[in-house]
Amino acid sequence: MPSNSEGRSISDHKPEPTLRRSLEGFRWEGVSHRPYKEAESAPFKAISRQTLFSDPRLLGELRYFEIEPGGFSTLERHEHMHAVMVLRGEGACLVAGTIRTLRQHDLVTIAPWTWHQFRAGDKERLGFLCLVNAERDRPQLPSDEDLEALTANPEIAAFLRR
Repeated sequence: MPSNSEGRSISDHKPEPTLRRSLEGFRWEGVSHRPYKEAESAPFKAISRQTLFSDPRLLGELRYFEIEPGGFSTLERHEHMHAVMVLRGEGACLVAGTIRTLRQHDLVTIAPWTWHQFRAGDKERLGFLCLVNAERDRPQLPSDEDLEALTANPEIAAFLRR
């Protein structure tokens, strides 16, 4: 086994903890503020993302998303699970055929293969942490048949039209 200059094996090496200091406006030192997805890859509006933590040893990734007033994430589903905690603002989410209002510190779990979408209210940003697998499948968008089944519920139809 390779060793370092002190004679300890490299596998004994413990990396220094990382501190990402928070900055104003829900930003963090050394973290890129990026668009949510590639433009026109899927329907969404006024949303950004920041990857706060990703490490193969944990197999997870912690991201922060922020949706501007009136904006929304893509209606999609995946084979991986999500855990979402609201840090800022209020809004609503569609998860598994149910619409829920969201406020600061609410925690939403999204099971695999569950349709979901997040929407900010009209007056303030909705900001949330999202914990997912570091290696994930690509999102699946709804087919015409899926949309027809979802919008058969008038409440969901109204939510998606907003």
